Amino acid sequence: MAVTVRYLVHDVEAALAFYRDALGFQVAQQFGPAMAILRQGDLNLWLAGPAASAARPMPDGRTPSPGGWNRFVVETSDLETLVATLRNQGVAFRNDIVTGPGGSQILVEDPSGNVVELFQPR
Repeated sequence: MAVTVRYLVHDVEAALAFYRDALGFQVAQQFGPAMAILRQGDLNLWLAGPAASAARPMPDGRTPSPGGWNRFVVETSDLETLVATLRNQGVAFRNDIVTGPGGSQILVEDPSGNVVELFQPR
């Protein structure tokens, strides 16, 4: 079963490049500057820009926006190397690598401030 996550982004092209080039996602479809659909394994990632229907104001006037703390997890077998590569590319991180009972993790931000957890299991 595939899972779909929608992230609101400021710029679809910048987000698409980040997920494709930095995290290895495959581009499945792109709908101009409004939206793109990417895939990695069983994860479908919908990137919705300001022109997408998902960015329209709610009836109470609130406007959906990127960022926050909810996230999906990308597993890696070599977290330290991936983090070093991303840091060299100027990618923003919210913290440093932390280790817990299940493994090590770090939070990286896409170009719109959406968080992705990079995780290396023990």
